[in-house]
Amino acid sequence: MKLIYGIKDKPKFSQRLLFALQQVLAIMAATLAVPAVINNTMKEQGIVTNMSPAAALLGAGVGTIVYLLFTRSKSPVFLGSSFAFIGSMLSAFAGASSVALGYLGLIIGAALAGLVYVVLAIFAKTLGTDWLNKLMPPVVIGPTVAIIGLSLAPNAVGDFTNGAGGSTYVAMVCGLVTLLTTVLAATYGKKMARLIPFILGILAGYAFACVFYVIGECAGIDDLKVISFESFRNCFSTVSLKSFLSVPDFSFWNAKGAFSELSVPYFITVLTAYLPVAFVVFAEHLADHKNLSSIVEEDLLKDPGLHRTLLGDGVGSMAGAFFGGCPNTTYGESIGCVAITGNASIVTIWYAAVMCILISFLSPFIAFLQSIPSCVMGGVCIALYGFIAVSGLKMLQGVNLNENRNLFTASVILITGVGGIVITVGAVVIRTVACALILGILVNKLLGKEKAGNR
Repeated sequence: MKLIYGIKDKPKFSQRLLFALQQVLAIMAATLAVPAVINNTMKEQGIVTNMSPAAALLGAGVGTIVYLLFTRSKSPVFLGSSFAFIGSMLSAFAGASSVALGYLGLIIGAALAGLVYVVLAIFAKTLGTDWLNKLMPPVVIGPTVAIIGLSLAPNAVGDFTNGAGGSTYVAMVCGLVTLLTTVLAATYGKKMARLIPFILGILAGYAFACVFYVIGECAGIDDLKVISFESFRNCFSTVSLKSFLSVPDFSFWNAKGAFSELSVPYFITVLTAYLPVAFVVFAEHLADHKNLSSIVEEDLLKDPGLHRTLLGDGVGSMAGAFFGGCPNTTYGESIGCVAITGNASIVTIWYAAVMCILISFLSPFIAFLQSIPSCVMGGVCIALYGFIAVSGLKMLQGVNLNENRNLFTASVILITGVGGIVITVGAVVIRTVACALILGILVNKLLGKEKAGNR
């Protein structure tokens, strides 16, 4: 898709706010989901962690600013809470003698993971990136990017059909309204509508959910209530300044006093939980930036350079965990938003990062974000994740699939990725995208240069 705004372009101020809000909405569901998953999982084990979604949002904003600084404002992507580190975060809490030590473990773990990125950045700076292009040609990286989107498909469909206490069919209607509004705005809308299709889609789906809720409330039909306003009730339980302004529960604050509890066995637990995952996420970092490069038609691994993107991602993760407990990573949702809207303006990402920080202190806005029904976000995510998958498949256009080497390489990546392959080695979990990429590289190198005529 031809870009409407390039990386260096600067839209009008009012447009920047809308575009930034759209980026926030695109990354919001996943960013807020990570602390929610941790809280729910640890609660089942009898441990109350109370990780703050608002702090995670602020951490994402701070992490993104760090990334933008390291990349010299040349890479238009937002950083959010990483799902890959959920298992590591659970290990930090489960292995701690107190919740405070668990929070300290989150910070230490993110710092260790960030150091891995620093080391990899040094290698990238020393060796350059030509070896990467040979290791991961389009026949490898294209299907891998496709898998990033396809592996998220169950999440999108799950949200799309999630009635949250209401009927699945009502949820699907709201999700479908969101999806259709988004794709129609992006395809047939005038310039402004094409630039904010996700905002229009979410507002349309949210409005439909509210209408169903009112009808259900009046008629006493609970199946129509696919939206909950509990977050607003909690926000305005008392009329005070705190109802509008509040300071998130930062990880560094929750970790205070825990240094005295830190022990060598616990440090090793955190080390083994975080370090291997950092190497795995490195593969996703490469795939994301290859995909973004193809969208903006500039090789981001050369300018600003892989060493800068790695440093930005690594140090951004440290910053994100310091505030919100969640290591950050570049978001496919953000990249999909850039691709679909044709807006790669770096100013938009800056505004989105600042907006996340400001929103985290505004209780009503956090309540609104939490009240958006899963089915509505599912409608948006079907478009986002689908676009990521198609972006990867587009990279195969110049690849000769009549050659067995290319055919089998792409086949192995797609089938293992769609099949959801996961390899567990002790405490290390190598997730789907990384597994598929590693297998694809092995097959591609094993076959070597195919002899002429082989088919």
